[in-house]
Amino acid sequence: MEPAGQDINLNSPNKGLLADTMTDVPVDVGGAAGDPMNPPLPEGLTEAEAEELKNELCKVEEEISTLRQVLAAKERHAWDLKKKLGQTPLNQLKQNFTKGLHDVQMSNAYKKTSETLSQAGQKTSAALSTVGTAITRKLGDMRNSQTFKSFEDRVGSLKSKVVGGTQNGADGLQSPTGSGEKSPQDNAPF
Repeated sequence: MEPAGQDINLNSPNKGLLADTMTDVPVDVGGAAGDPMNPPLPEGLTEAEAEELKNELCKVEEEISTLRQVLAAKERHAWDLKKKLGQTPLNQLKQNFTKGLHDVQMSNAYKKTSETLSQAGQKTSAALSTVGTAITRKLGDMRNSQTFKSFEDRVGSLKSKVVGGTQNGADGLQSPTGSGEKSPQDNAPF
């Protein structure tokens, strides 16, 4: 078969095989830039030094793997001990929260803020007390004034005219709790 006249048949038993003309392509065997298993050596590094560094890297990676396994085993052991002691994650969270809150309360910033807010609260309370006293005094002065007494007298006389001068429904007015005979229409709720 010629490469130009080659039929691409995926079911062919020859699929994936290169044509004979491809054998003339040169192949770089050592340290090719595209070979991930054998990258080119950095400048100033001999092949022996590179081999030594590779060996050291393998040892360090093995140590890291071993340390991860040891850490996982220690974490499992610690979890088992906490479980035996009754330390659940919720209890630990509560303890951490309580400790954190205690640490915050013992900090200088918290103490200063607490003192400042306490002083501000005392000053606000004193100011409100002063304002309340002033308002009470002003209302008392106003009630004792001639204008208020005149107004109070007028309201009193107006009340007596509207309600009436007698008690218990005299003058044809019935008391709100009125007893006595009423027409059925008077018993209507509205």
